[in-house]
Amino acid sequence: MKLWSGRFTKATDKLTEDFNASIATDSRMYRQDILGSIAHANMLAKQGILSAAECDQIVSGLEEIRAGIEAGQLDFTVEAEDIHMNIETLLTKKIGNLGKKLHTARSRNDQVALDVRLYLRDEIAELRKLLLTLEEALLKLAREHTDTIMPGYTHMQRAQPITLAHHLMAYFEMFRRDIGRLDDCTKRLLSMPLGSGALAATSFPLDREYIREQLGFSEVTRNSLDGVSDRDFAIEFCSFASIMMMHLSRFSEELIIWSTAEFSFIEFDDAFSTGSSIMPQKKNPDIAELVRGKTGRVYGDLLTLLTLMKSLPLAYNKDMQEDKEALFDAVDTAKKCLLVFAPMLMTSRFNKSQMAESARGSFTNATDLADYLAAKGLPFRDAHETAGRAVLFCINNQLSLEELSLEQLQQFSGLIDDDVYKYLDIRECISRRIIRGGPAPETVKTALQEADKWLEEMKNE
Repeated sequence: MKLWSGRFTKATDKLTEDFNASIATDSRMYRQDILGSIAHANMLAKQGILSAAECDQIVSGLEEIRAGIEAGQLDFTVEAEDIHMNIETLLTKKIGNLGKKLHTARSRNDQVALDVRLYLRDEIAELRKLLLTLEEALLKLAREHTDTIMPGYTHMQRAQPITLAHHLMAYFEMFRRDIGRLDDCTKRLLSMPLGSGALAATSFPLDREYIREQLGFSEVTRNSLDGVSDRDFAIEFCSFASIMMMHLSRFSEELIIWSTAEFSFIEFDDAFSTGSSIMPQKKNPDIAELVRGKTGRVYGDLLTLLTLMKSLPLAYNKDMQEDKEALFDAVDTAKKCLLVFAPMLMTSRFNKSQMAESARGSFTNATDLADYLAAKGLPFRDAHETAGRAVLFCINNQLSLEELSLEQLQQFSGLIDDDVYKYLDIRECISRRIIRGGPAPETVKTALQEADKWLEEMKNE
């Protein structure tokens, strides 16, 4: 018999049961549901709504159910619809009618709002650790490559020389902001909704602060309608996950391009690559490609939640049962991608000589020639044009700028002297860029020190 069957004269149709049930999705929240129920029972006893003996029996029963679930000794049923009613049904079977008292002054509406917040809090903690692990990996790689020269790109064209460390630290900064977004999302997540009831709270004298303290929330929700109908926290999490996955996807795209024979900047380890079923020579970057592909999946999860919530009147509507599949998928996908990405990156081998050779091609030092002339007093626009004419001359004669003789260079400007060759040296081009945020090795080393300090602070929070 359904726990809500009093008003009904007919049994639920099997089609309705199957369509209405969410236990296949929300069963993963059993720990959070039991944790919230224990806190609720303790509060009911504190307020004299349950006796101490009744509370002890309920709590013991819930703890035994949790142990039974984790031991694989208990099964959930579609007939009980969701994790909340499954736990209550199991409790009533275990301790009798006393189990029915647990739901006093509580609705499934505020119960599920609590469970999802508790679940997401736990998952955010795991995601944060994975992000910090990735940041640690990026710092380690960057320290190894402060002198590894490579071309920087704009429009996928070689632009100016940089170091691999500087390039890696760009992604470090992206993921640093992602951690900030995750922490900021957590602030709004930790608002405790239990006590909101179905929508209009309850006439029972609940102590919501006591529940908040037990569960480690920072505040209680301030409006019962909002408490049961708010899913902003889930949308905000999926927004964070989408931005983070976008960063992973950009990184993956570059690694995939770099691994091609046309670039040959990187080779993935065999353990993080796959082969072809027909072409024996192939070594495919499937892991990076899957991360790139799964990014669209997380975007879809965000769009699902936004679309789901966009037209819902207050307060709870059954549509909101659909929030969990998208949220859980975003959590699972983000975790899987982070879990594999760091070891894939750390086991990859970078072709330093090929990267440096590419940096020396395509006139990546042309800007430095323009800067050289500007430093000698020539207006930068004129210096830019002069350097451009020198590049054109080199293209027509299949030369590089540094291969030009002093006499050839001076035909473009009388300001050019033999000190120009130091300016045109690729390593010097990088080393001169000592401005904060620049690619000079010494500047990057300072950035690495600051990043190390930040990372330690984040680990200790």
